[in-house]
Amino acid sequence: MTTSLILGTGAYAPKKILSNQDLEQMIATTDQWITERTGIKTRHIAAEGETTSDMAVCAAREALALAGTSAEELDMIIVGTISADMPLPSCAVLIQAKLGARNAFAFDLSAACAGSLYGMSIADQFIRSGKARRVLVIGAELLSRLIDWSDRNTCILFGDGAGAVVMGPCEDPQRGLLSTHLHTDGSTADLLKIPGGGSLHPQSEEVLANKWHKVAMNGREIYKFAAKVLPLALNEALQANGLQANDVDHVIAHQANARIVETVLERVGIPQEKCWLNLDRYGNTSSASLPISLDEANRAGRLRPGDLIAMMAIGAGMAWGSALLRW
Repeated sequence: MTTSLILGTGAYAPKKILSNQDLEQMIATTDQWITERTGIKTRHIAAEGETTSDMAVCAAREALALAGTSAEELDMIIVGTISADMPLPSCAVLIQAKLGARNAFAFDLSAACAGSLYGMSIADQFIRSGKARRVLVIGAELLSRLIDWSDRNTCILFGDGAGAVVMGPCEDPQRGLLSTHLHTDGSTADLLKIPGGGSLHPQSEEVLANKWHKVAMNGREIYKFAAKVLPLALNEALQANGLQANDVDHVIAHQANARIVETVLERVGIPQEKCWLNLDRYGNTSSASLPISLDEANRAGRLRPGDLIAMMAIGAGMAWGSALLRW
């Protein structure tokens, strides 16, 4: 039976770093308040003129190099993003052109912070069916241009960045992506949204005046929802594969808030030291968070062949999921 293996990882973060102390000069907040409630100390901010596709290409090139794969060998490019360069065409087609991946078909998917996990699940199906042999999955977000910098409840949380993985077939059924488990609850859509700029509220003076083109969120309710559904999703993945929490060697997670990660791991029974945490340095990079974490753990030599990796993510929608991967 063919499974899909991660052949290479890559990541990119802009050079500019915005610290909590910097934010103290911009809004009514403190480093202590941000750190205690989120775990975030710094975040990366894209340079003027830098785009989401630019960041994605940097991460993709690193992943391709580590995988020993050329851009022309790619069959498919999937990009998880809610902050594409423009509404039309997709960010993925711009990335395809910049990489020179002329043999790949490319598209975006919108699952916010769960975008890269959703993308890996889709890539897995194409690889298992034999319809693709090399798939590039990218999570890339330039959120600094989508948040209201006068809103201290949201602007402290987000950062810019990109992460990527190259996936391909593996004939060893004991390795690769063992299973993915995706969920959505559209009744919670109001918890995290950008209400303006679409068909409901087209761009207008009213949209700009009310800042409907910026991120709006209910952080307290998101925490409660994530703390409820993510443990269920991780246990679902473990049960589907006949495994226990103590079988997990590493957790690679989307990181929106340190408290969410701590709560979920405690409820599942996985020690926190098994989770690669970098939220303090990046903030919430949405769909980029999971692949950036995976790349850092990989390049640090943390992941060894045969290790069992649990992955989880949750984003606007609400959309969430889990996966188990045998490295």
